[in-house]
Amino acid sequence: MFWSSLAEVSLPWLLVAVLVYFAAVVLIALRWQFLLRALKFVPLASLTKMVFIGYMGNNVYPLRAGDGLRIMLLRREHQVALLRATTIIAVEHLFNGATMIVFILLGLAAIDLKSPTVEAIVGLTMPLVSIAIVAALFLAAKPALLRRLVRRAVTILPRAPGQAAQRLSEDVIAGLEGLRSTRRFLGALLVSFLTWGVEAGAYWLVMFAFGLELNYAVALLLVGTVNLAGLIPASPGQVGVYEFVIISVLTALDIALPLATACAVVIHVVIWLPITLAGFALLLKQGMGWADIARAKNIESAASPRSDGG
Repeated sequence: MFWSSLAEVSLPWLLVAVLVYFAAVVLIALRWQFLLRALKFVPLASLTKMVFIGYMGNNVYPLRAGDGLRIMLLRREHQVALLRATTIIAVEHLFNGATMIVFILLGLAAIDLKSPTVEAIVGLTMPLVSIAIVAALFLAAKPALLRRLVRRAVTILPRAPGQAAQRLSEDVIAGLEGLRSTRRFLGALLVSFLTWGVEAGAYWLVMFAFGLELNYAVALLLVGTVNLAGLIPASPGQVGVYEFVIISVLTALDIALPLATACAVVIHVVIWLPITLAGFALLLKQGMGWADIARAKNIESAASPRSDGG
């Protein structure tokens, strides 16, 4: 039944789903632009190219190598300091986490679902995301407090490392600047919901291509659970984890296992393969290659302002 389900899928609807997903990626670049404007204006076309490359990196290497690629390109092409770029990308992930939580809550409110997998993902990640968001907003609102804490901390360090730590803390403060502007904050938040809502549309179209007449709320729930599950260390592109989460949700909605499996695999292919190919083509156009991806996988953890290095 798995192969027969694949044979019956509507290819034109899958093509539309790919185009919708690409539109969601452009919106991700728009949100990045909102957060970067506190530092400098970067054209949307340039940011979109970097996001495509970044998604490709995340899809083929573990440890979010794509984020490292975005940081490398932003520094190389627009002279944004390493830690400032890293802080902004960390803020992006907080917006993502908040959006995923809202989508899961909306999905659960709209449909009758009992899934231990969803409950486990939400129970594990929601407290972590909530604490991180509160901490980031607090530090963004209190830059003077952060400076005082750093000044006190560096008193135990030799002069040179202490001065370096203070310079790095200023980069973190600058990276949080987007959260201190109400207009930029609300703009980034609005675009977060819009972009992930559009991506949910791609999931919904794939389900429709399989003849599954499911509520759009199911797509929101899938997007939320899959991406929150992505906070847990996994394989490149979430291979395996991705399918497990989608199959768990669909089978909990009484979708037959072979059909749910086929749908999960195709959704993953739709959002993985085209953007990976496009991102690698853009990477080559930049004069970069696989070696740059391998180096990039260490950048975000090395420059991250977060204590866990993730």
